[in-house]
Amino acid sequence: MLHFTCDLCGRELLPGTTTRYVVKVEIFAAHDPADLAEDDLDEDHMEEVSQLLHEVEQEGISDTLPPTSQHMRYDLCPACHKRFSQDPLGRKAVMQKKLNFSEN
Repeated sequence: MLHFTCDLCGRELLPGTTTRYVVKVEIFAAHDPADLAEDDLDEDHMEEVSQLLHEVEQEGISDTLPPTSQHMRYDLCPACHKRFSQDPLGRKAVMQKKLNFSEN
């Protein structure tokens, strides 16, 4: 038997008796294409590509590079689903944690 718990509050979610919501998140770096000029189209970039491939072969691909994308999956109970739907980025929680200092 499968066992599910809410990834936010830890409540046990029993299959068939408790409504369970699945949240899938994909994070990836945005890529805005550069504007091309006529000069860019006239140049032959094969030498640059060849040099980059040679460097990768010599040095290997670094393990320190960030992943190109991340896929995450969370199970939520109905109450956490409602809270998540109203504030998916958690802005309210961040605003509540800000400290208010007096102006001395």
